[in-house]
Amino acid sequence: MAKNDADTWKLIHIERGAVADTLAGLNSDQWAAASLCGGWSIHIAAAHVVAGAEQTPGRFFGHLASNAFRFNVMIDRDARALAARPATEIIERLRATTSTTNHPPAPVITMLGEVVVHSEDIRRPLGIIDKPAPEAVVACLDMFWSAGFPVGGKRRVAGLQFRATDLDWTHGAGAEVTGPGMSLLMAMTGRRAGLEDLAGPGLATLSARLT
Repeated sequence: MAKNDADTWKLIHIERGAVADTLAGLNSDQWAAASLCGGWSIHIAAAHVVAGAEQTPGRFFGHLASNAFRFNVMIDRDARALAARPATEIIERLRATTSTTNHPPAPVITMLGEVVVHSEDIRRPLGIIDKPAPEAVVACLDMFWSAGFPVGGKRRVAGLQFRATDLDWTHGAGAEVTGPGMSLLMAMTGRRAGLEDLAGPGLATLSARLT
């Protein structure tokens, strides 16, 4: 697990590079396919990763104000606007962020969460297996476990215990939910696709919270 911001940025840069590599191998049909982000294609999801990676506090507040302080509306509009650019530009701009450290007005760890979760939003529906670094997954599980708006992880995991079967990670108390760390993370962040690899007496409760 990342110990400080410097360590976290190293993980962020590695994962951004890995996503760029994944995107570089996609054909036009795959770019147009649906991602795990409701209503977003792979192209739009990739554009969202770039938009977040290029974000600054000034730009964030400016865009938020121009969208009447509606956070989710801003995120959707920014992603769709950038997705109008060619796939080659999306890849190029993402690679350019593998050494930058700018970010919106939020803890640096949230930027790791962005790239790790959205990497699976892109890869899983295409059947691409390329797991993020274990320490990156653990850091994201720890963060999203207690996350409120806009992710809502805290509400989904309340009263449950999550145990990763491929990582040294367990959290919470209550009916157990077990499975691969990335699948736990996807369910924790609201993706029903993550439920496919999970098991345990707490699974029914978790599944109900994702409807």
